[in-house]
Amino acid sequence: MDVEPGTVVVYTDVACPWSTVALHRFYQARSRLGLDGKVHVEHRLFLLEDAGGAPTSRTTIDGEMPVLGTLHPELGFALWHGGDDAWPSSTLLANEAVHAAHLQSSGAAERLDMALRLAFFRDSRCISLQHEIVDIAAQCDGVDADQLREALDDGRARASMMAGYRNHRDEVKLSPHFFLPDGTDMPNPGMTLHMQGDPGYPVIDTDDPSVYESIARVGAGSG
Repeated sequence: MDVEPGTVVVYTDVACPWSTVALHRFYQARSRLGLDGKVHVEHRLFLLEDAGGAPTSRTTIDGEMPVLGTLHPELGFALWHGGDDAWPSSTLLANEAVHAAHLQSSGAAERLDMALRLAFFRDSRCISLQHEIVDIAAQCDGVDADQLREALDDGRARASMMAGYRNHRDEVKLSPHFFLPDGTDMPNPGMTLHMQGDPGYPVIDTDDPSVYESIARVGAGSG
C-alpha cells in the first residue's frame, strides 16, 4: 500500500471507539512534536457493519465505553442516552461525509471525523441522518457544510471510498489500522486486549501511548 510522505493512512469506522482513542492520541502526539501541518491523517474506510454483517451493536459499545472512557476522560465518552429509536442503524453515510470533507481539505476531514465520533460517543446523536451530519459539519471550523451537503446529495465520494475498502479488505485487520510511508503498518497501535465473559467486556492487557510519537515522526518523514 502506497502512503505519501506527510501522511498517515488510517483504516477505521466512525463507530469505532478504539480508533477514536487512537486518533486522539495521534493528534496529541503530533502537536507535542510540533508536527501539526506537517503530517496529516488520510481516513480510509473499514466498514464495521459490512465486516460484521450487522449494524453496530449498542450492547458492544456500551460495554466498551467504561473501559475506554477512563483512558481519556477529556473525550467525554458516555453510555448511550438517546432514545432507543435514535440509535444509528448504519454509519455508512457518516463515514462518507468524512471522505467528502477530505475533498475540501485533509484538515476538514480530520475535524469532521472527530466531531462525528464525539457526537455519537459523547452526545448520543443519531449520525445515520444526513441533517444531523450536516449540522455537525456546520459547527466544525474549516468545513463548508453546504459543500458537504452537495457532496452527499450527489455521492461524489462514495465510489472511491468503497473501492478503497473493497480493494484492501484483505490487508486491513481491524479498526483502527495505521499504514505509514515507510511501509510499516500497525493495527490498534500500542494496545492489546482480550474479551472477558460472555457476551463479555474488553480488558486491556497492554497499553503504550508513546507509540504515537513514533507514528507521527515516521509520517512526517523525520523518524
